Amino acid sequence: MALGGGRRFSREPRGPQIRINHRIRVPEVRVVAEDGSNLGVITTEAALRRAAEVGLDLVEVNPKATPPVCKILDFGKFKYEEKKRQRDAKRKQTVVEVKEIKLRPKTDDHDLDVKVRAARKFLESGNKVKVVCRFRGREITHPERAQMQLDFIVSKLEDLANIEQRPTMEARTMAVLVAPKPVVFQRLASLRANREKARIAAGGAPESSSHHDEPELDEELHEEDGEDDDEGEGEDFEEEVNA
Repeated sequence: MALGGGRRFSREPRGPQIRINHRIRVPEVRVVAEDGSNLGVITTEAALRRAAEVGLDLVEVNPKATPPVCKILDFGKFKYEEKKRQRDAKRKQTVVEVKEIKLRPKTDDHDLDVKVRAARKFLESGNKVKVVCRFRGREITHPERAQMQLDFIVSKLEDLANIEQRPTMEARTMAVLVAPKPVVFQRLASLRANREKARIAAGGAPESSSHHDEPELDEELHEEDGEDDDEGEGEDFEEEVNA
């Protein structure tokens, strides 16, 4: 009797398996030789003999072709290089998060400048930024104030960001979403490449693919954050990360 009330735990589905050597059971294959030359369509048995003669494997690289396409190569080396390419691609990929900056219609000009600096740092780190103006009580009767604030912030970011979603009302908030321009990602890629070269030159391990941290920015936001009063009319200043 199975434990746990007879529940079965299945493994995660495996990806498509690469067939090699005697696992290739079609009668004919199109073969690319170890030197890159095209041997054309030959019997699978003949292809296996050719691979054995040069001490390599017959690997099916395109099973959907008619007939399937196979290459003669070192399968162990092929798997190693494929995993290395995947690791390199993962390390180089850009992870984009959405950082949220909150304000109120009553936020003063000094605090708006602080929020602009925070937004610029988020954008320079390759993140999208959502600026949200939240209304309380009768503040919602003056949406033009929030519109002016969001337009001001966007104007201060136009050298770094493109508007992805223009200011729109969402319940009791007005929000705008901006995303880094391509030049920002190019700059980040260049910086990462230079750091990787310096790390390797110093004999260190390759840089991990984890996203960049922003401790200095968090400290600055904490210092600038004001306190809300009992009626909730104080300034709301918090930064959120939406994965």
